[in-house]
Amino acid sequence: MTQIHRPERRSRTLRGRPYSLHEFATKYGLKNEQAESLFTRFGPSSVELDLLMAAKRRPPVLPDRIHE
Repeated sequence: MTQIHRPERRSRTLRGRPYSLHEFATKYGLKNEQAESLFTRFGPSSVELDLLMAAKRRPPVLPDRIHE
């Protein structure tokens, strides 16, 4: 009998602090659908999402605010 092997789902290491979906969308002036799509594909990592947006030449609309 043939066995079907499913690829293992590997979790990524979170780099930087995590963004909330709302914070990410607001920072880059994205529509909810755009932000949710990117957030789902690339995760909540602020480092990863900032690099992605820099590669897309999309500067932040709002500066980072450090949560204390």
